[in-house]
Amino acid sequence: MNQRSLTLEASYAPTTSVGGAVDVIDIPATNLAAPPRTASRRATKDPLWVRVLCIVVALAFLALFLLVPLAVVFAEAFKKGAEVYFASIREPEALLAIRLTAITALIAVPLNTLFGLAAAWAIARFEFKGKTALITLIDLPFAVSPVIAGLIFVLLFGARGVLGPWLDSHDYKIIFAVPGIVLATTFVTFPFVARELIAFMQSTGAEEEEAAIVLGASGWQTFWRVTIPNIKWGLLYGIILCTARAMGEFGAVSVVSGHVRGETNTIPLHVEILYNEYQFAAAFAVASLLALLALVTLVIKKSSSIALISSCSKVRKEFRHEDSSA
Repeated sequence: MNQRSLTLEASYAPTTSVGGAVDVIDIPATNLAAPPRTASRRATKDPLWVRVLCIVVALAFLALFLLVPLAVVFAEAFKKGAEVYFASIREPEALLAIRLTAITALIAVPLNTLFGLAAAWAIARFEFKGKTALITLIDLPFAVSPVIAGLIFVLLFGARGVLGPWLDSHDYKIIFAVPGIVLATTFVTFPFVARELIAFMQSTGAEEEEAAIVLGASGWQTFWRVTIPNIKWGLLYGIILCTARAMGEFGAVSVVSGHVRGETNTIPLHVEILYNEYQFAAAFAVASLLALLALVTLVIKKSSSIALISSCSKVRKEFRHEDSSA
């Protein structure tokens, strides 16, 4: 016990008079006053120049690596006028690349969404052997280079690969065809939905789901009426990121596609071919589609983040109201 505590205890100690009455010693208000916090606030407050420097650095990086490249893409795309721009997009090879990219995304994204829901549900709600290994494997595509991923599929399904002879004997073609592009894209976009949902479901907990089951709801009813509404914004965000990556993937698709013009070229591969052939206006016109997708992704991400924050705030208010009522 320090000297200040001893002083306060001595000040509060009652004194007994001869008649047995207890006399309480009044303590001046200055003795109980909290120590001034001006010094601590001043010590933790950042100088103005530090805040200005951080803001300037952040804005400079955003402008240099995001805004300026996007502006250059759109400026070069419309450099020769809107007529040339739309003519470049309407080229047969460009339309085939757009169609193949859309088909690939329409197959890969639902597959990863189903896997993400199942994996997130298992990891967030259950304890089982191999849980740590499953979490590690989900992150594997983040650690493996897309080019290496493409080579893995070539070694597995190529003409001289492990399964190549069997595929040839049954007249199945995966490498240098659409199935190989779908497989490579699915692998690269594998973690996005799962990673978003795992963290989201772990933070929300399972109290509402348990309450629904206690009230008589089946597992399917609980999933559709309780789980999905609670995770809808995290699910939407994961699907958006998965779609953007699927449509913009280059490395893995470049290895397994074979660059067959008009057949296995996605939008990024078609842009590379146009640029290498010095068709800069057409290359930037097609590339602007991916840039536009990036902008739409940012807008939807911002909207979903705002909705997620508002929903979390609403839940906190409800819990506070219940606690105050109790």
